[in-house]
Amino acid sequence: MPSVYDLKPKFQNLLRPLVKLLARIGVTANMVTLAAMLGSIAYGIWIYQPFATHGPNPYPFLFLGLFLFIRMALNAIDGMLAREHHQQSLFGAYLNEVGDVVSDAALYLPFLDLMGHGMGWVLMIGLCCLTEFVGLQGKTIGASRRYDGPFGKSDRAVFFGALGLFTAWAVFENKQQLHGIVMNWAMLIASLLALITIINRVRRGIQEARS
Repeated sequence: MPSVYDLKPKFQNLLRPLVKLLARIGVTANMVTLAAMLGSIAYGIWIYQPFATHGPNPYPFLFLGLFLFIRMALNAIDGMLAREHHQQSLFGAYLNEVGDVVSDAALYLPFLDLMGHGMGWVLMIGLCCLTEFVGLQGKTIGASRRYDGPFGKSDRAVFFGALGLFTAWAVFENKQQLHGIVMNWAMLIASLLALITIINRVRRGIQEARS
C-alpha cells in the first residue's frame, strides 16, 4: 500500500543543504532528536492545557499539522546527520526510537480530553506505538528496521494533522456532536490501519530474514 514514507528521499534532498549547515556549526543528531521530543511534549501540554479553566483551545489543534511537519523534518535531519556526517551512536539509536514513541504519545493523548470514548482512543494509540516496536523487532531476527505502511510515522502525522484541523473547526463552530462522531470513526480507521501496518511489518520482516 502507498505510504507518505515513500516521499522520504525527495524530502531529504530538500533538507540536505540545511543538514550540512547544521553539521558545520556543531549541531549533533542527538541534539535534534531531543529537540523534537521535548518540543512534542511541550506542544502536547499546550493542547491539553491542564491548568486552563476555559473550554478547549482550538489554536493548538489548528497548528498541529504544521508542528507535525516540522517534527517530520527534524526526524529526517537527525537521521541524515547520523548517517551522512558520522554521528551514529548506540545511545542515539535508543534515543531515536524512544523519542518517536514519546513524541507520538505526547501529541495524540491530549485528544482524550475531548473524547467520550477514551479507552478506545488509548488502545488506538497503543497500536500506533506497537507499529514502531514491531518495526524495530526486524533487526532482532536478522532483517532491517521495517518501515512498511500504510500507517507509519509520516502517515500518522498527516492523519492527526487533518484531525487537528477538523477539531479546531469543530471548536470554532461549536459542533461537538459532529466532532464526536467523526473522531470515533477516525479512531476505528486508525486502529485498522495500525493493525494492517503491524501485520505488514511482521510478514515482510520474516520474508527478509528468510531470504
